Amino acid sequence: MATTDRYPRQATTLALAHALSAAERGLSVIPLSRTKLPALRSPHRAAPEPAGPPCHGECGRFGHGVYDASTDPARIRALFAAAPWATGYGIACGLSPHHLIGVDLDTKSDTDSTAALRELALRHLFTIPPTIVVLTPSGGRHLWLTGPPDVVVPNSAGRLAPGIDIRGAGGYLVGPGSRTTHGVYATAPGTAHLTPAPCPRSLLRLLLPPPRSSRPGPGSTAGGAHGRGLVQFVLAAHEGQRNTRLFWAACRAYEDGIGPELTEDLVDAAVRTGLTPREARATITSAARMTTHRPEP
Repeated sequence: MATTDRYPRQATTLALAHALSAAERGLSVIPLSRTKLPALRSPHRAAPEPAGPPCHGECGRFGHGVYDASTDPARIRALFAAAPWATGYGIACGLSPHHLIGVDLDTKSDTDSTAALRELALRHLFTIPPTIVVLTPSGGRHLWLTGPPDVVVPNSAGRLAPGIDIRGAGGYLVGPGSRTTHGVYATAPGTAHLTPAPCPRSLLRLLLPPPRSSRPGPGSTAGGAHGRGLVQFVLAAHEGQRNTRLFWAACRAYEDGIGPELTEDLVDAAVRTGLTPREARATITSAARMTTHRPEP
């Protein structure tokens, strides 16, 4: 029992040391569990469904996922002290000063994500500059790039190419030195001394959502400010929140009578966070069914 108890403490201590080192380089961090998820659960998980956008830490408590991320050593130590079971740390993307963009080359699918990125580079005339590369336990790679401070790169899964996921604003990367159920994340040899390189402009254009197709009332959103607020609520989702946020926003839209008109805007927003159009439409359909078939009081 003593050995079992001691190992998590050692893993947490090591993860904290790596996290503090990353923070010294200007990277905002949070503690992660062995499953690569934020180690601290939401303090609002037992509360009733909120009437508006959920708390992002305004309550002053921990447990808001990537919104807890910080470069302050005292806050980082407090986060890890609250999660003594943490064995890794996440690095928030899209935040100052680096505005980190993570290119996740996955190995779980049957496709060759490295070859897919190479083909994109040839087709769009860009090269990946020397940058930090993190090796995952499954054999994948995370390429660290930086974006302009005035550009918001959304999270996406497979939109760029099969097997290539993008971690942008609202997302996070598992930091090197983290220990998970599948193994340890490690910096690739020869890249630890590098700083994240600027994302090539041609690649950056591919990471941004395509221009919106013209619809009646170009530049406007159904429902005015309320509709725009629901769309922004969906856009702020990160991994683990995407379906929940979309479902909540769609329910509110249908309850307020703007569901059909706002559907395409909600689908666009959900796709930008990483859902597929099919997943987004299925979630919105479920929300429509629930709100339009409620029994009369």
